[in-house]
Amino acid sequence: MKDKKWDLVALASIPVIMTLGNSMLIPILPQIERELKVSSFKVSMLITVYAVVAILLIPLAGYLSDRFGRKAVIIPSLIIAAAGGAVAGGAAWMLNGNAAYWTILGGRLLQGIGAAGAFPIVIPLVGDMFDDENEVSKSLGIIETSNTFGKVLSPILGAALAVWIWYLPFMAIPVLCVLSLVLVIFLVKTPKRKEEPQSFPEFVASIRSVLKEKGRWLYAIFAIGGICMFVLFGVLFYLSETLESEFKLKGVIKGLVLAIPLAALCLASFFAGKWIGKNKTRMKWLGFIGLAVLTVSLGVIGLFDNIYVVVGLFTLGGAGIGATLPCLDALVTEGVDKKQRGTITALFSSMRFIGVSLGPPVVSLLISSHHFLLFGILAASGAVGGLLTLLAVKPDKGNQPTSGSGQNHRERDYEEVKKPNSYLPGRRKKSPF
Repeated sequence: MKDKKWDLVALASIPVIMTLGNSMLIPILPQIERELKVSSFKVSMLITVYAVVAILLIPLAGYLSDRFGRKAVIIPSLIIAAAGGAVAGGAAWMLNGNAAYWTILGGRLLQGIGAAGAFPIVIPLVGDMFDDENEVSKSLGIIETSNTFGKVLSPILGAALAVWIWYLPFMAIPVLCVLSLVLVIFLVKTPKRKEEPQSFPEFVASIRSVLKEKGRWLYAIFAIGGICMFVLFGVLFYLSETLESEFKLKGVIKGLVLAIPLAALCLASFFAGKWIGKNKTRMKWLGFIGLAVLTVSLGVIGLFDNIYVVVGLFTLGGAGIGATLPCLDALVTEGVDKKQRGTITALFSSMRFIGVSLGPPVVSLLISSHHFLLFGILAASGAVGGLLTLLAVKPDKGNQPTSGSGQNHRERDYEEVKKPNSYLPGRRKKSPF
């Protein structure tokens, strides 16, 4: 792992920058709403459109990365994300009103296209770089921590930039993307292919085979990832609106308050990635505990309409999400063969983006309703995630997560049978005892 530390540094820059590109807008959404004179729902679409286009294109990016290589997809994706940020920033600078809004929305769509081929491809690339499952888990913990660190930094940085000029967070994206692009080009060394890439029909058949064999736990993990992001971005949107409208908190102070639960998420993610190692049972139960903590904290928040309670208990809930995410990453990455890893992890990332896209608009529609109803729905979502973890993810049985596909195990068994003297009629192996 030490000889690949700079590769990890470069790869970790991608989730930080992709997260900043989206989450920096969370604290300034009310400000954008005022500047562009649009509704709360419309301004939430700036988060949603970024995620929706990524949802549609992530599986394609996963296939292309399996077919042509991870860096061959990541590099142009970072360029596209930079272009999208430039379009959004330029529109905010030079246009006004509806013209500015729709052009910014177009820039965000372009940015989402770039995001589809950037962070989601990092996860399978880390899996390709290491053969030892323990190193894979630790490295994925670092990547997930960098992702959550981006979430911690984003409200502070977004609010600080907007104090100078409200659209400066848009302008920062091209600069950050170029920085990550340089790091990836010069520092990331992708492993050499050991096999020829699959044709498209072979690829489709192999994906069907994986989903047929392992669908139960994979679908559950996909849904859990989506639920975590739905709750996270929904509550952040709620806090951003409430802190500004009711408590008149703006700028860096507001960003610092939003960063509190995200800091807990970041720390929990870091320690979870270190602790789970290659123990898949531990991954399951840590994920379940994290979701249970999240559910209870949201349920209690629903009973007390108090901003201190919301921030304090969601800090606990954020730690629950942080403990869960590295477990999900590791179960997916280590449970699928390298041939299909890019696409399967891309499907997982798509589900996470679905959560990102649904959180702000759903909360924007419910924010004027009863406090208990809003957080009751969020708590129920967390409970569904916990039940899925408990009932559908069973790593110790049969076709549950392993370090390779079932086909690989069959191939190893066949190789054992072919070994000379492994079995001859009338000859017994000596007992090891």
